[in-house]
Amino acid sequence: MPSSTARQGASVSRRRALKQAAGLAVAGAGLLGYAARGLAQAAAPAVVSRIGERVAFKYPDNPSFDLVYLADDLGYFEGTQTRPKYIGKIAAPQIIPLTSIGEIDFGSRMVPLVISAVAAGGDIKVVAAGNKTLRDAPHMKYFVRKDSGISTPKDLEGRTVGFNSFGACAEFVTKTWLRQQGVDVKKINFVVIPDDQAEQTLATGNTDLAIIHAPFSGRADQAGTLTRLWSDYDLDGGLGGMQPYSAHGKFIREHPQAVRDVVTAIARAANWVNANPEEARKLVSKRINLQLEYVDRYAYVDNLVVTEPPIQYYIDVLEAEGKLPRGKVKATDIYTNAFNPYARA
Repeated sequence: MPSSTARQGASVSRRRALKQAAGLAVAGAGLLGYAARGLAQAAAPAVVSRIGERVAFKYPDNPSFDLVYLADDLGYFEGTQTRPKYIGKIAAPQIIPLTSIGEIDFGSRMVPLVISAVAAGGDIKVVAAGNKTLRDAPHMKYFVRKDSGISTPKDLEGRTVGFNSFGACAEFVTKTWLRQQGVDVKKINFVVIPDDQAEQTLATGNTDLAIIHAPFSGRADQAGTLTRLWSDYDLDGGLGGMQPYSAHGKFIREHPQAVRDVVTAIARAANWVNANPEEARKLVSKRINLQLEYVDRYAYVDNLVVTEPPIQYYIDVLEAEGKLPRGKVKATDIYTNAFNPYARA
């Protein structure tokens, strides 16, 4: 059994890694300022737990519409040697930084966060596509109070906008579109509000516009005091709405079959959701304890095969925002379909 000193040392190492990773999550720009190699050295060694002979991959246990949970519920890991090991709730802005240093093995967050992590030297790769934005199944929706007086993009100047994190889709898709509409985004106060709290924060007047992701956006759609102005489909046709699944590089190298098992299972779950959207909503309603009528649906990229346009979209946006040096990363640096059995060779 490890000595008390050894245990304390491991605890300090983990706290240090988590503190540094949290710093990475402040914004996409902040990610570029850290040396991921140093972070990896500071982090506790990546130890893969096993359940019998099964490889257990570390994954957040967050209240969300997520294919890992659905694949698990649907039994799609059966017949494989791979199982999820849920390690508790992790704040959304920390998921990609923690994946990039191996504190968790897989994470699902937006493309610009992965690009920024890779640009900073993080050991992470997108291994499967995620949801897609449709007109009737957008990734995120934009709400205001009915008495707010806000009806056009220009009305947001001098107001407060709440979204779930900096450095991701809500920030970059929104700012890109607002600039196209002639809005001075420097005159807007952007604040971070978790999706499951965004509706209440808007209703009480602490924000003037809330950008809310599915599944929680459905509840706001039915709130009598709120009105929806736009969705991300209205802003860019859904190009920026793909939220992929990424894995830590060391886990990929040491457990390629486990990565194939995970990608196969979540791809099957994605196709099942597309074919059975109402059944999927029921499972998610139970998981996140949200009334079924409030659960917004998700749609997923067929077979979760990654294509370059959603990746290149965010490379271009980050470069235009001055968050990424031009030419520092290519789309092929960010993703691979090598573990997806549905991808063409």
